[in-house]
Amino acid sequence: MNSMRVISLTLLLAVAVSAQVLKFGKCPKLAVQANFDATKYIGKWYEIQKLPTAFQKGECGTATYSLKSPGVLGVFNRELLKDGTINSIVGAAKVKDPADPAKLEVSFSGTPPGPYWVLSTDYEGHSLVYGCTDFSLFHMELTWILSREPTLSEETMEQLHSILSSAGVSVEKMIPTNHDETYCRAMNQ
Repeated sequence: MNSMRVISLTLLLAVAVSAQVLKFGKCPKLAVQANFDATKYIGKWYEIQKLPTAFQKGECGTATYSLKSPGVLGVFNRELLKDGTINSIVGAAKVKDPADPAKLEVSFSGTPPGPYWVLSTDYEGHSLVYGCTDFSLFHMELTWILSREPTLSEETMEQLHSILSSAGVSVEKMIPTNHDETYCRAMNQ
């Protein structure tokens, strides 16, 4: 009977988060950006690629970070939905441990905090973000590749995919974000 509950729970959860990437086992232990400096991270970032999520359904995605206080970033995410409306959400990303400032927890109104780990950034061009949550027998992964511009070089993409692949992240499941100027015009007005 116990194994039947586990199977039922697993199927139910899989249906509930069908757009998420679920894997058996615990979250991997990944290295994060050394000497992360939140003050250099502030500003606008364009979403270039991501693992599918249930909470992001649009295109033209951007994330704008501001410094609220030491160890706390303000978060403003925007995307353009298929019906032409702009979806946005405001939150905060807080450093969990000052000794490891690249491991933040991000939260939005009405949601529990989730991991936001900066694996790699040069602050001026790219950022590689990873989040993982354990659920008993499996874990759920979130990953974003961000850029200061709406595009990112193929060479940089390959480097970031290599980091993810070596950690066991399924880069083939990542989906690109459309930043076509004509399509995204409503976001820039």
